[in-house]
Amino acid sequence: MNNPPLPLLVVATNNTHKLDELRDMLAAHFEVKGMTEVGFTDDIPEDADTFAGNALIKARTIAGKLDCACLADDSGLSCDALNGAPGVYSARYAGEPKDDRANLLKLLNDLEHSADKTARFVTSLAFIRNGLEYVFDGEVQGQIIADPRGTHGFGYDPVFVPDGHAETFAEMTSGQKNALSHRARAIEKFLVFIEAE
Repeated sequence: MNNPPLPLLVVATNNTHKLDELRDMLAAHFEVKGMTEVGFTDDIPEDADTFAGNALIKARTIAGKLDCACLADDSGLSCDALNGAPGVYSARYAGEPKDDRANLLKLLNDLEHSADKTARFVTSLAFIRNGLEYVFDGEVQGQIIADPRGTHGFGYDPVFVPDGHAETFAEMTSGQKNALSHRARAIEKFLVFIEAE
């Protein structure tokens, strides 16, 4: 007896690393495809003022056009001393075009005279299926250091040390980082939801 085909889940990304990771985690529940794999090439604006808002914009856009289940995320860094900045502007903190190095240098400059270096990476994961919307949040607390360390990861990883650890995200292997990252925590909540059905 053949098993029924898995339902399609379109993820609002073309990042092959992220897609491979999600395929591994969701293999028992969905056939996971990226946007280009299903022919979606539209530019999606991300103009909400919250991570959840941006994730929902992406998920609604794709789900509405393709009439299928969709998963989207929006992530960024939030610093207490900067009233939550860079926040939803994390990828463009130093302006356009996106420049990880420029963003990191602007962050260090903005925090230079602040004694409070507490920060958190935040992810909001939006899931839409059959017209119903769900949001799963994940975050990891840490500290910003003045001198970047490490060559792995991207963005603010070289200056972020998660609480309880001595290494920056950029000094960790991808496996170490993914085990405790904000995205991993949001995906864990999503998996609990899916497996409880």
